[in-house]
Amino acid sequence: MMPKRSVVDGQGAKYHKLIRSGDDGYVDLQFERPPPKIPYKAILLAVILFTVGSLMIIIGAMLLSGYIDAKYNDRTWPVLLIGALMFIPGAYHVRIAYYAYQGYTGYSYDDIPEFD
Repeated sequence: MMPKRSVVDGQGAKYHKLIRSGDDGYVDLQFERPPPKIPYKAILLAVILFTVGSLMIIIGAMLLSGYIDAKYNDRTWPVLLIGALMFIPGAYHVRIAYYAYQGYTGYSYDDIPEFD
């Protein structure tokens, strides 16, 4: 027979909680991780940043090399700088999303910030 522990609520009713020997009160399911939630909005933003940043770096390189007319030379460095500022975080998060999708060890969708 299992020992009982009595609990009395505010209205005087008695409840008995069964205590099993060796039971520490934990359930194995509480230690399992739920399936990852994919942050679609954050991945879409990362892809947009990566694409626009890449295009701006290409345009800036064309301005710098003289492939695009020299009358736009004053816009070369701002285009390159803004393109790099967009490309770096976009490429970083697209890489994390790709590796998490492929199932590489150490990469998870939890590493990508969400917009909730």
